[in-house]
Amino acid sequence: MDDAIRVQVLKGAVVPEPLDGTLLDALVEVQATESAGSRGGFQLRFRLDKGGPVERELHDGGFEPPARVLLLAVVAGRTQILMDGVIARHDVTVSSTPGASTLSITGSDVSQMMDLLDLTGIPLPMPAEAQVALLLAKYAIYGMVPLVIPSPLLFCPNPLERIPVQQGTDFAHISALANAVGYVFYVQPGPSPGTNTAYWGPEIRVGEPQPALTVNMDSASTVPSLSISFDGIRKTQYVGWIFPQQLKVPIPIPVPDVTPLSPPLGPRYIPPRGIKQLNRAKAPNQDDATARRSPAEAIMLALARATQGSHVVTASGQVDVLRYGGLLQARHLVGLRGAGHLYDGHWFVRSVSTTLARGKITQSFSLDRNAFEPWSDTLPINSPEI
Repeated sequence: MDDAIRVQVLKGAVVPEPLDGTLLDALVEVQATESAGSRGGFQLRFRLDKGGPVERELHDGGFEPPARVLLLAVVAGRTQILMDGVIARHDVTVSSTPGASTLSITGSDVSQMMDLLDLTGIPLPMPAEAQVALLLAKYAIYGMVPLVIPSPLLFCPNPLERIPVQQGTDFAHISALANAVGYVFYVQPGPSPGTNTAYWGPEIRVGEPQPALTVNMDSASTVPSLSISFDGIRKTQYVGWIFPQQLKVPIPIPVPDVTPLSPPLGPRYIPPRGIKQLNRAKAPNQDDATARRSPAEAIMLALARATQGSHVVTASGQVDVLRYGGLLQARHLVGLRGAGHLYDGHWFVRSVSTTLARGKITQSFSLDRNAFEPWSDTLPINSPEI
């Protein structure tokens, strides 16, 4: 790869070390994907020459799951962590054409290691936040740093009445605890190589936006093309019902789709086209997350669901990384200009897929937002700090 674009690959059982130079020479392509709402993943594609270094490494078990892989991208002298994960599988394509055989290594972020052992039934007599911190502590060997935001629904049952127990794997249990209070749980690499941040808290759609993506502005464009969709029918007004024990009558609560952590990303509000009742009746076969919960729990869950369903304007495209000056990051805000007054402004980066091959780098992205038009006519376009 040229001087402006380089990839660094580290591999090891638990502590990754730089990949042997002969293996790096056989590396054809690197792909890493980060997406809100799902586990991050990666794929490495090597040229598999008969009797070559890649075949020897494969034979010696060097690519045996769950070996750890750390991917770093160097763009214009700046380094960013693409992925810190573990190998899940490998696929071999054998061809009679010289140089056409390949080995593909596929894996997920290190949260995969939390999803291997079913530990159902282990007592956890403590609040949800303490359960999360305790379970995450077991993965310190992977540089796991917990970032746990206390829930306003902090509650620990009386141990004389009920002792909470683990349900499923560590990953499944922590995810279920997050879902129970309208939170999210994910693991993302960084802030420094070899460390990972395990975030358990509300989905945050505020903060300093990344430099603006530019489309349809001739030589200033950093996005060659952009596709935008608006699904107005999907925008729904949610109504949650609470069932106070002191009253015999259920109470409807209209649920707003904007909160301080997910404010409107533009001044032109998108009105809902329909109304949905989240838990009107407590039918025995009802499959609704808000049923049979306390009023506070039902409202928190309804807020989370309404917020997630309010981002009905979506966009997708590719960014010219060298023109942009750095790598776009998922789960953060980004500016957009040149798409027209209706669509310019700030967007939430839902997912980013980064592909590096020799001499080139591309990023595919998907964005969403909950309003039209920009709050301001100016957006920062300086290169992002990596």
